Amino acid sequence: MKRILLCFFLAITLVLCSCGDNTPANENSELQSGEVSNKETSEQNRDELSNSENESGTEPETALNHDEIVILYTNDVHCGVNDGIGYKGLSLIKNSFEAQGKAVILVDGGDSVQGDTIGTVSKGEYIIELMNEVGYDVAIPGNHEFDYGMEQFFSLVEMADFPYLSCNFTNPEGKLALEPYRIIEAGGAKIAFVGISTPKTLSSCSPTFFQDENGNYIYGFCQDSTGEALYNAVQDAVDSAKADGADYVIALGHLGIEAECKPWMSTDVINNTTGIDVFIDAHSHSILESVIVKNKEGADVVHTSTGTKLANVGCLSIGTDGSFKTTLINDGGIESFITEIEDSFAELVNTVVASSNVDLVIYDPFETDSDGNPIRLIRITETNLGNLCADAYRSISGADIAMVNGGGIRAELKKGDVTYGDIISVHPFGNELCVVEATGQMLLDALELGSASLPGEDGSFQHVSGLTYEIDLNVESSVKLDDKGQFINVDGDYRVKNIKVGGEPLDLNKTYVLAGHNYMLKEFGGGFNMFKDAKMIQDCVMLDYQVVINYITDVLGGVIGEEYAEPYGEGRITIIEAE
Repeated sequence: MKRILLCFFLAITLVLCSCGDNTPANENSELQSGEVSNKETSEQNRDELSNSENESGTEPETALNHDEIVILYTNDVHCGVNDGIGYKGLSLIKNSFEAQGKAVILVDGGDSVQGDTIGTVSKGEYIIELMNEVGYDVAIPGNHEFDYGMEQFFSLVEMADFPYLSCNFTNPEGKLALEPYRIIEAGGAKIAFVGISTPKTLSSCSPTFFQDENGNYIYGFCQDSTGEALYNAVQDAVDSAKADGADYVIALGHLGIEAECKPWMSTDVINNTTGIDVFIDAHSHSILESVIVKNKEGADVVHTSTGTKLANVGCLSIGTDGSFKTTLINDGGIESFITEIEDSFAELVNTVVASSNVDLVIYDPFETDSDGNPIRLIRITETNLGNLCADAYRSISGADIAMVNGGGIRAELKKGDVTYGDIISVHPFGNELCVVEATGQMLLDALELGSASLPGEDGSFQHVSGLTYEIDLNVESSVKLDDKGQFINVDGDYRVKNIKVGGEPLDLNKTYVLAGHNYMLKEFGGGFNMFKDAKMIQDCVMLDYQVVINYITDVLGGVIGEEYAEPYGEGRITIIEAE
């Protein structure tokens, strides 16, 4: 009851603080706000990503005849139904605004249906049911909406009581697979939401989902290497929405601001288009309350994103004067609906299958970065959990070598009882064990691709079993990719060195038996098409989390022991730091 009252107080505080007056936020509610007019102002000459907290632009020349409008937004929830503010808190905030007579629209920026057990066991269907219950009005597909395959993606779209939008997702006929935009009338105004999907989907999801039986891409995302195709698709949608009478255009994009997403970052799109008033972003899990980015004509566009796992819920208020104010709400905890769904699979996921005498890590257990944030080791270096997963693949398959990408290892295993749900959380994607015959050259190229982004994070970073290697950061990566993000070659020196298999130097011409999963070895996700000519000898024989469970129970005797005690692993991967 105390938590419910706290959520209610937060919602009422939000109503008082962000709906048109200048009352300061209650300190305990942790509200942050930024405001900017939708009209271009000559006084504002800020950098592309300059913060604009509590700044107001000039008044519009003519007040618009509509009520205040509230747009609540989420992104990258990744099945975090009870994390952060939770769907319960989101529903309460939405209901509280509506109780105050506000016009409320609720939207999502993608990557909602994947990321934890509740998504995996239902192939995203439980999450769509929850989103229907909360009352979403619009959503867009993130790259992880496709993780259960194209057929299931369109099934989820059909299940949703709200439209999925994308102005750049094309079908086999070369036409848009979804509506490019949707105009919603609220409070006497017409607000257009333009959906934009990241072209990185083709490499960050299983490429085979977008191909025909001959390996030809039949779905696309306007992914040309210059970015022009994407910019043009967005501009066409914006122009069409305005021609249809939209008073405001809100871009709902799953693009992000990570450098590896160039030239398709949200900021790239803003810089190369006109007519967007606010850009609600996703994909990079960035927390952007209110940032000003200049569009192609130098006008201000509000750029905002909530982070991930409902750590924040975004609130965009469109004032009666046409001004925009964005707020991130970051406190709170519906509940009966979530409980009903969770109860349906609780017995299975809570079943204890093993125990661990040690903590197996994704994050550095001792160090943080310069800003005090946790360091995600699993995508940059060896960890004991990465070793455990790779060992499981090699042991269960009988292969010479195993590789497991860090991006597929999503949750830590803590000391104590290990449940079925714990293991699914480690491997939530439902990938399957595959084994191929791969040449030494293929292995070298795969390890090189996995290390290309270091010292930055990369989900393609490879954890290994039966193999050791070094990565020399004094050597700049020269990996070349095509416009689909697929490996072409290494156009220079290799930074991966001293590879040994079973203690013997890697022979580039020798054939080795390699275990991994279908995402990399069969579907070439992450760009790993160096394996396209590898002979498949075990084809999708077991789900990834079952591989780990079987290894722990059958090989380790049900106990993860001291052989995995060192969080930084046992020296399978050596990083040579740049001088």
